[in-house]
Amino acid sequence: MSEGTREMRRLRVGSGGSSSSGGIGAVAADDDWNGRGRCLGARIRGVNVGILDEQVLVLVFRALNWDPQALCSVARVSRRLRAVAERVLWRELCVSRAPRMVSALTTTTTTMGGPSSAAAPAGPGRVGGGWPALAKLLLFCCGAAGAAVPGHFAPVSRFSKTSGRSFLSRRCGGDLLYVSDPCEHAAPGHGAGDEDVGAYRGVFRGFMRSRTRACLVGGRAPLEPRVRCPYCGARVWSVTAAGLAPRSACRRLGAHEGRLEYFVCVSGHLHGSCWLARLSSSDGEGAEGSGSLSDDDDGGDGRVAL
Repeated sequence: MSEGTREMRRLRVGSGGSSSSGGIGAVAADDDWNGRGRCLGARIRGVNVGILDEQVLVLVFRALNWDPQALCSVARVSRRLRAVAERVLWRELCVSRAPRMVSALTTTTTTMGGPSSAAAPAGPGRVGGGWPALAKLLLFCCGAAGAAVPGHFAPVSRFSKTSGRSFLSRRCGGDLLYVSDPCEHAAPGHGAGDEDVGAYRGVFRGFMRSRTRACLVGGRAPLEPRVRCPYCGARVWSVTAAGLAPRSACRRLGAHEGRLEYFVCVSGHLHGSCWLARLSSSDGEGAEGSGSLSDDDDGGDGRVAL
């Protein structure tokens, strides 16, 4: 017999007993049957959740600056704490790190092929792949498996929907995609060569209704048999192999043309790598961006100590 069933029976017995035992049970019954037909199950669910006070946990982790390692440790304590973390705590961590980006990702439009109508909030908890996967995407660089570059913790990242537009073909120009700046790594075995490996990641808004997914599915692009999303574990398409990777992506990243590859999973997470051309000092003087966030950019502006 489950704990909820035992609690329901206890409350029912208490509400129907004598006056000496009718205290707590009668109050519970009055609270639950308030003339609107509410059942005892709602009361019991509140009791179970109350043991793990979500507001208290939010205050605690806010004081810890949403330390992801502490949050991972708490989520491993029990299934209930893991459920609270997945429903509330990871979401709040994402909001604290990238508020504008999360706001954009959780806003839906009713468009598929025509002009966008008025946007409406999608509600908490509605993000492709879940909040833990989005938190990992914000804080973890997946590296580049093809170049033997391992993933690593990335406490500060910059995501831009302007960069995201460079990764969309003309047919998919109506999609909203956030992409990070490339994380530069020296390729193992190349020494002090002329090239670095750039690893980047991103996320689509409403990927299930996106034009990118419609093109992949309509073009019968195969799912990769050996590659999985490093953030949610889902299967992925190779956007490069499907012919949907525009040249503007190479220009945006400063990569050699034809030496860029990226994948998008069925949940809408993007990850990829490229070979970056090193800029000379004269080229760097005219490069775009000074490290500050523009109006349409949002990044992981929180710093977390390992």
